[in-house]
Amino acid sequence: MALTPFIHRKNGSTNPMRITTKAAFFLAVLAVSAAGVAQHGGGHGHHTGHGAQMPYAGMQERGIKALSEQQIADLRQGKGMSLALPAELNGYPGPAHVLKLADQLELTAAQRTTTQKLFDEMQQKAKVRGEDVISAERELDVLFKEKRATPEILKVAIGKAADAQGRLREAHLQYHLAMTEVLSPEQIARYGKLRGY
Repeated sequence: MALTPFIHRKNGSTNPMRITTKAAFFLAVLAVSAAGVAQHGGGHGHHTGHGAQMPYAGMQERGIKALSEQQIADLRQGKGMSLALPAELNGYPGPAHVLKLADQLELTAAQRTTTQKLFDEMQQKAKVRGEDVISAERELDVLFKEKRATPEILKVAIGKAADAQGRLREAHLQYHLAMTEVLSPEQIARYGKLRGY
């Protein structure tokens, strides 16, 4: 809500450009409050007894601050972690789900064999690249933990972490792409319906 304070002049008219000390203080309090809400995600997170928001409380105990234990476990198991959504939701089936829907899709024996092979390759590659992501995030975390971060060192570490994440995502997306060579257009369309797309 926009607020335009009108301060009365001595002659009774108003001047929207002049702000009294009280009005300025009031507006400053509103601005600080709005900034605090925006910074902490609109009110979500942990709260202290005094109403202060602590959205990261407890995360300081993590071994790698940017990754939860569940995320680390998922990376090590080669799980998709929604990394392939651009493919999945745009008509490129994933091998894991194709295998689960094999009967409904009426896969041939050859299709099942090829899909299983693609899935196994994807899993193996995703596990290796998942470990790379974990390693890169650990290195980034240690830089700050040991107070060794500088702009130059940070740039290299971030680049390594971003590259690891990109290579992991590629490991998932490329197999969604490969599945379009295995399935017929009719099977792809049926897959989307079965998946609720």
